[in-house]
Amino acid sequence: MDRARAWLLAMPKSRKRLLQVVTDILLVWSALWLAFLVRLGVSDIWGPFEKYTWLFILAPVVSIPVFIRMGMYRAVMRYFGNDALIAIIKAVTLSSLVLAGVSYFLGVHAQTIPRTVIFNYWFLALVIIGGLRLCMRQYFMGDWFTASPYNVLSSISPHERRVAVYGAGVAGNQLVAALRMGRHMRPVAFIDDDVSIANRSIAGLHVYSPAYIQAMIDKTGAQEVLLALPSISRSRRREILTLLEHFPIHVRSVPNFADLASGKVKVEDIREVDIADLLGRDPVPADPHLLRGCVSDKVVMVTGAGGSIGSELCRQIIALKPLVVILYEHSEFNLYSIHKELQAKVECSAMSIKLVPILGSVSNARKLLDVMSSWKVQTLYHAAAYKQVPLVEHNIAEGVYNNVLGTLYTAQAALCAGVSNFVLISTDKAVRPTNIMGSTKRLAEMVLQALSSESAPTLFGDSSNISHVNKTRFTMVRFGNVLGSSGSVIPLFREQIKAGGPVTVTHPDITRYFMTIPEAAQLVIQAGAMGVGGDVFVLDMGDPIKIVDLAEKMIQYSGFSVRSETNPHGDIAIEFSGLRPGEKLYEELLIGEGVAETDHPMIMKANEEYLAWPLFKARLSELLDAVDEDDFVRLRQLLTELVTGYCPEQSIVDWAYKQKHVTLE
Repeated sequence: MDRARAWLLAMPKSRKRLLQVVTDILLVWSALWLAFLVRLGVSDIWGPFEKYTWLFILAPVVSIPVFIRMGMYRAVMRYFGNDALIAIIKAVTLSSLVLAGVSYFLGVHAQTIPRTVIFNYWFLALVIIGGLRLCMRQYFMGDWFTASPYNVLSSISPHERRVAVYGAGVAGNQLVAALRMGRHMRPVAFIDDDVSIANRSIAGLHVYSPAYIQAMIDKTGAQEVLLALPSISRSRRREILTLLEHFPIHVRSVPNFADLASGKVKVEDIREVDIADLLGRDPVPADPHLLRGCVSDKVVMVTGAGGSIGSELCRQIIALKPLVVILYEHSEFNLYSIHKELQAKVECSAMSIKLVPILGSVSNARKLLDVMSSWKVQTLYHAAAYKQVPLVEHNIAEGVYNNVLGTLYTAQAALCAGVSNFVLISTDKAVRPTNIMGSTKRLAEMVLQALSSESAPTLFGDSSNISHVNKTRFTMVRFGNVLGSSGSVIPLFREQIKAGGPVTVTHPDITRYFMTIPEAAQLVIQAGAMGVGGDVFVLDMGDPIKIVDLAEKMIQYSGFSVRSETNPHGDIAIEFSGLRPGEKLYEELLIGEGVAETDHPMIMKANEEYLAWPLFKARLSELLDAVDEDDFVRLRQLLTELVTGYCPEQSIVDWAYKQKHVTLE
């Protein structure tokens, strides 16, 4: 059977169509012959051929051209569906009417043809021609008996994964139909919360209640659960995931059908469960006025445009229809990637947005000023920064230059160029930091706070002492980790699980705040439109999540069990590697107690202390002198004095500093 199926599928298209035409001629004759037998009886089974030879010649001559015109030979048999069935009904009906009309119009033995023969022929032709095509579809798909889920199980190839579909609605049924077209996954059951359809059969699959998932696994041997629930809330999705994590089964999700319709993803793009669902927090609808306030019909610049946050900011910014978007990035590959992606979106949507990709560093003060002045930038989002705690801890000088000086140069260029809105992307690691990265990000915040307090400041490093009128509204937005960003634990855990483990977590008690990248970027844009100058906005990150719990859930949703002391025969172990240089167990979002609500339920306003601009410039000079002299002991002392709560918990681990001292010793 398999060899015959493969031979038929390998036929050239022209030969397949010829075979279909010949088969349909035989089927038309069979239907017409049976129509006479039903009307006249079986006393003379060969009589119709002898008495109505002309009609048997006329039937295919009339029918086959109609079948061709109605597209019956264009349908691919393996994907034969409702549309093709409707086409057959139309074609057979039309050909029957034409046959009846032609035969009576010719008047050849017209009186001897029983009128009911035509009706019998129409019905039998529908059954035979349509029925054969349905049978052939099942034959090519390998599914001969789909009425019962238990018969389906017996025909499953060992190379196919058995999957249960959670959700027996429209999305679930479309998914089952799509899976049956392929040869990699075989649907074996539905799971649905609706008690009215429990224990019933839909699309040939048994519907199980969530209370009987283990029974479903035992009976069907399901290896995966596919979530076909594109429109439910995150909180409900989290409840379902919590239920499924108790079973040894891989959980994956079906793309949102809005994404399917827009062409962003394909039906085949069944993906791993979105870890954002674990947050269980539905995003708050955006305020359109706040979103458009600093972006629509404006010239917008994004530094660090190729990074995780910067690139998402760019995606959301072009949806708000600015005039120009300047992509400022020091990584050539990142800049190329985000520019190519955005350019495709702009061209596809026929938007009149100019994209300007500029290679440059935020440490280049002159280039920053030239870009902002020549393009007359109105809003700037400063996302460029070094954010990896251990790397910055090992490369102190670069961390200070990029995060502190880079922010200083960008802010001063914005002030000189008359940029209206400046938004700094900050981090929760700036609050009572134990590392260089966090302390430099807090200094970056203090740069903007100090500048905001001056109506006409003299710039740092400007020996002319010329005052510049400050027309820039400086705003800072502080939030925690974003899911799936570069360096995030999520991609790392996925790679480790795929490799069979172990999954490494730094400490059993370590916790972090999490938010999705799109949600964070959207809130950043809204917060940037709310400030009056010098504001520190803090995003509501929800409750902190223990990283070890996150690791356990990812292992379980991948269909594996956690190996531990209580379960020594589990699949994947979790190992604790110890805190990395500068890493904290817990992160915070506020330095002091003063926090105020804003018009947005997810955005709070913090009241943080800062230094006046003249004093800050003097202390900043001392800080940079210490960096230039590689005096990192002095640098730490200055950071302790400048940054509230800075408390390094270990010795200096900068690679160049350590190597120099080893050489000296």
